[in-house]
Amino acid sequence: MDGTRTNEMRPLQVAPRLGRLRERFGAAGIDALVVTNLANVRYLTGFTGSAGILAVTGAGGLLTTDGRYRTQSDEQISAAGAPVDISVGAMRAQRDALAKFLSSSARVGLEGDHVSWNASREWAELVPTELLPTSGEVEALREVKDDGEIDRMARAAAIADAALGEVLTMLTEGVTEAEFALALDTAMRRGGAESTAFETIVASGPNSAKPHHRPTARRAGRGEPVVVDFGATFEGYRSDMTRTFCIGGEPAGELARVFEVVRDSQAKGVATVGPGVGAKAVDDVCRAVITEAGWAERFEHGTGHGVGLDIHEAPTVSQVGTATLALGMVVTVEPGVYLPGTGGVRIEDTLVVTADGNRPLTNFSKAVAA
Repeated sequence: MDGTRTNEMRPLQVAPRLGRLRERFGAAGIDALVVTNLANVRYLTGFTGSAGILAVTGAGGLLTTDGRYRTQSDEQISAAGAPVDISVGAMRAQRDALAKFLSSSARVGLEGDHVSWNASREWAELVPTELLPTSGEVEALREVKDDGEIDRMARAAAIADAALGEVLTMLTEGVTEAEFALALDTAMRRGGAESTAFETIVASGPNSAKPHHRPTARRAGRGEPVVVDFGATFEGYRSDMTRTFCIGGEPAGELARVFEVVRDSQAKGVATVGPGVGAKAVDDVCRAVITEAGWAERFEHGTGHGVGLDIHEAPTVSQVGTATLALGMVVTVEPGVYLPGTGGVRIEDTLVVTADGNRPLTNFSKAVAA
């Protein structure tokens, strides 16, 4: 069965997640955790509102939000089967509810990666107990995706694949970066995306040597590279793919060699992804190909990253990556070479780790000529 179709999505397994989070409390040295990052709140409860705080103790959970989300919070948490109570009210009422809920917890963790200094001081006034910073407790759970999450990411990738196919004929000499980006974004929305996964990158000619270039009114010229890095979001989950095209045919000269080296690097990196493989080892493989070609200093970013509710999440696939890939992890492999004044090439796929290696979620052709 094709799990990428809307009516065939396997359900998200939200209900067990709080239990898995509690299993981490001992090692973190806490009795309770205050979750303020909205992606983490969504992961643990199914709630998608723009305002909400989740407190989790060893015995229960409490989500607080305001009146805008009174009906939505009840509907979404009930649908997800998340075992949490809901308190809806103005900010003062929410603070009081959280203080009461956490009053019996001796050591309360705050998400140190997401709480500002001023916010931590406010929490110290609200909860007269020991507050401890935590890091990545929920994010660690999010690294391995369940079947429902993978289905949604596959659907997002399929929408993006189809959208690029729909508008690719526009990628000709004279089209502006901004025109093509708008057409691609519109095609993704028309195809069922709730939004883009991030701001679409379209970078032509010398601009393609800037890894995170923002589309401009520059017009693509014949023989130039155009980097297209984009993704779709479907039911909260994102896709990420990069293809680099050459306007008017195959590249020539040094640029042809860059395309060849990056294709080889990316293919070898993809072949390396599998369970039990160190994330750094994938980066090592990609980097070795580019280094051998003499462009080590022109590959100026990590090879990849995790994808899910956020476009960049754990694990990190880079020289500082410490994770070991496991079944259900979803990562990108996206090496690139960037030559200032000339142009750059990047090729990226999003892959899910499987028992026998990996399966690509992004499947658009890697043909160069546009």
